[in-house]
Amino acid sequence: MRILIAEDDYVSRKVLCKYLSNFGECDVTVDGIETVQAFIMAHESKRPYDLISLDIMMPKVDGLKALETIREYERKMGLEEDKKCKVIINSALSEDEVSFELIKTNNDAYITKPFSLESIQKALKELSLIP
Repeated sequence: MRILIAEDDYVSRKVLCKYLSNFGECDVTVDGIETVQAFIMAHESKRPYDLISLDIMMPKVDGLKALETIREYERKMGLEEDKKCKVIINSALSEDEVSFELIKTNNDAYITKPFSLESIQKALKELSLIP
């Protein structure tokens, strides 16, 4: 599995890399612009990401705007729902505090910080990426 970790906080980035590297090859970005660029480059090189771990509060472009841009790119590419990238949206905010209902799809899961291996595994199961 190819995984993109979009996280500006060093400690969170290290924790996510440690946990998610057990499930696949991980690349890292630190802001929303880099995240969108990495996603598009991966598609153009015919090596798309299977999963993005996406922090909501990032510099330059926040995670929700980056996700909107990624989903728009997938629509323009004509990708069917089952071919779209899975996304674990993460934040220090609770799910109730975040308004992402307009862009949330069956390809998205949500976890809060601090992360645990169990919360990441639960999200991966929710997205049908692990049994």
